[in-house]
Order: sequence, then C-alpha cells, then structure tokens
Amino acid sequence: MELSPLTALSPLDGRYAGQAAPLRAWFSELALIRARVRVEAAWLARLAAEPGLGPEPEAEALECLEAAVKAFSEADALAVKAIERTTNHDVKAVEYFLRERLARWPRLAGFTHFACTSEDVNNLAWGTLLHGARSEVLLPAIDSLAASLRALAHRYADAPMLARTHGQPASPTTMGKEIANVVARFERQRDQIAGQPVLGKMNGATGNYNAHLAAYPDVDWPHLAMRFVEEELGLDFNPYTTQIEPHDGLAELFGAIARLNTVLVDFARDVWGYVSLGYFRSRAAAGEVGSSTMPHKVNPIDFENAEGNLGLANALLDHLSRKLPVSRWQRDLSDSTVLRNLGVGLGYSLVGWKSVERGLARLELDRTVLDADLERHPEVLAEAIQTVMRRHGAAGAHASAYEELMALTQGRTITAGDLRRFVSGLDLPEEEKARLAALRPADYTGLAAHLARKI
Repeated sequence: MELSPLTALSPLDGRYAGQAAPLRAWFSELALIRARVRVEAAWLARLAAEPGLGPEPEAEALECLEAAVKAFSEADALAVKAIERTTNHDVKAVEYFLRERLARWPRLAGFTHFACTSEDVNNLAWGTLLHGARSEVLLPAIDSLAASLRALAHRYADAPMLARTHGQPASPTTMGKEIANVVARFERQRDQIAGQPVLGKMNGATGNYNAHLAAYPDVDWPHLAMRFVEEELGLDFNPYTTQIEPHDGLAELFGAIARLNTVLVDFARDVWGYVSLGYFRSRAAAGEVGSSTMPHKVNPIDFENAEGNLGLANALLDHLSRKLPVSRWQRDLSDSTVLRNLGVGLGYSLVGWKSVERGLARLELDRTVLDADLERHPEVLAEAIQTVMRRHGAAGAHASAYEELMALTQGRTITAGDLRRFVSGLDLPEEEKARLAALRPADYTGLAAHLARKI
C-alpha cells in the first residue's frame, strides 16, 4: 500500500502531518543517517588536522569529504540503507558509505570510524539533532505561544473576574492576572529547556580511550575529544561514561519539556472551564460545524485537542526520561530503539502547543458575563471587611472579626445591602465605613491588573 497521510499508522504522519512537519528535518531516519555521516566525517577531518596523527590527506580528499556531508541526499541515505541490509548494522553502514566515497584515498578512508564505537557516533548524532531542533523548532514555537499568552494577559489585565478556590466563589482577580500566572510558569520551564546542556562523548568502547592509546599513546585523547565535541559539534563534553553517554542530560531536558506541557494542560482545562461558564466565547470559523446534530455549538476543541496530545507527549517523555539513563553494566541496546521515538514525544508536544495557540486566537472575553457573576457574589467582600475590622479593632472587645463575618455570610445567600447594613453598624471611622460601603466585587482585585501588565 502506498504511504500517504490516509494510510499513516501515527497521527503525526497522518492527521497532524502538517503541524509536526518541522521536526522531520531533525528526527526522521534520513535526518539520523545524515547526522551520523556528519559526525563520522567531522571526526575523520579532525584526526587528519592533528599533526602527527592519522593520514595527511590531499586537499581534494578533504573537499570530497566535505561534499559528502553538505550534499547528502535522500538517495545517499538509501545507499546507506542498502549497505545496512548486508551489514545488519546501521552505523557500520555509514562507515562503509564514507569509505566508498573516499576510495581514491585509501589511507584517509582507512581512518574512517577510527577508534570509535558506534555509540560515539550515535550519541553525537542524536545530540546534534536535538540541539538543532531545540533552536530551530522547539524554542521558536514555545516563544510564539508565550507571546500570545502574554498579549492576552496584557489585554485582559483589568478585566475583573470572580475567582474560585475549591470551585467556590473567592476573592476576585482579573482574567489577565490569571493568564500572567501561566506566562510566569511557562517561561520558567522555557528557560530550563533553553539552558539544559546537551552532552556528548567520544571515548571509545567502554569510555577509557583503550584503542586510542593503543594506536597513539602520546596523544592527549580526552582533550582532543573535548575539543571535537564542543568546538566541532557545539555540544557539552561528558568525560565520564561507559560505552554510552548515560543520557542524564536528555532526561533533564525531557523533564523540563514535560513540565512545560503540564503547565499547558492545567491552563487548557481552566480555559475549557471559563468557556463553559461563558467568560470566554470561541469565534466560529466560516463553515465550521460544532456538532453533527446541534447547530448552535462552538466547542473549545483546540484546548481539548491540546490536552489530549500533551498527555500523549508526556507519557512518551516520561518513559524516555526514566528509560534512557538506565543501561545494564557498560552497555545494552535498549536505549537505541527508545531514542528513535524522541521525535514522537516532541512531535505530540509541538502539536499540543500549536493547538493552544490556535485556541487562544479564537477566544473573545465576555465582560458582561464576568461582571454579572461578580455582582451575584457580594459575599466575597467579607474578606476585605473583616481585615479592615482587624486593623481598627472594630470587633467587640477584640473578638474575632473573622467569626462575625462568618456568622453573616457562611453558607448563606446575602446581598450587597446586607453587607452595607453590617458595615454601618461597625465601630469604624466614618471614612472607612464609607469606603467599605462603596466597595464592589469588581473593584476588589488588589494588584491583579498591575501584576498582569508587568509580566
């Protein structure tokens, strides 16, 4: 059967193919083979550049090596796969591919994959792919979503709304401040994602430079390896490993991405609730159907879609974080197949982020609903009144102001008039009684608007 979005096994290559497409350049099989070729070629070039180490190639040979990387194509990847059908070893197939390209220079070709174990190539290939995807795809998507959230926080900074703690009416806030809270949480995880080092190693079969020293005992191999990993590939060097780079850095990075996704799941559920209350309305797109039978429906599907996809992403990222740092003795192969799903966890994350941003673009705040909800709950001003009573010692013989207001308001439906009458009977300065009597729930938002604008 011909492959198409309709026959794809994964939604990332089917229904969500367009949204996940930017990650194909980084986490497809083609991308992985190309990255391996780059690492192998870069290591060979570094060896050739070291005085007294390895071959001294002609300029034409180095140009051929550079071209093998720069011009690497899908046809080249298929050639590597054809070699793999014989070797049954994916990294060895890359080595043989490069040897074929360098056949005119047998001395240089003979140093391909010199003193390497496959994991030297693999960990650096995955590291460069992840490093590039983070810079080129993940962080731009995260920053775009952060900008959309921040814009809403500023737009609705002074839109008062009834807060709900434990689902019950609570001291008012503003919609902008609630979104600002999300921005602050979101950006904290963003900074951790951006700042997490991506580690790499180049130290042989068990991490001890055994073969390196056997061939060239006078070379400072750890220093050479460090310069290669950091200067040539832009990764952070890990000097202590077994055969594999232990992936602790990957686990930390995936943990930060999962936490960012959790922040968005929390937000998506809150927005869903606000839509349900009528605080937000979702603009209908022309021709879009909300229900197969109820013509009036405009559902918050983008936030529901985000919640589902971010949940899938976190399930995979959690497994990656738990599995990758665990390897029996000096190496087992269980990490290899798991790493091939790295793009899947990030793909579902990307789809979720785009769903949230798409949903934000369709939201319209209905301030009349927010105002009406606030006016129905004057009891939320009890906090303000009892706190002012405490300041002035207005409760009789310093009895608890809290208890007096609780007796008036707890579990009861009261009106603004009931509160004004209560205030009028208090032993407070007249200006304080006037201020409390004039206070409305919509005015009792503290520094919410200021904090929202400041984010």
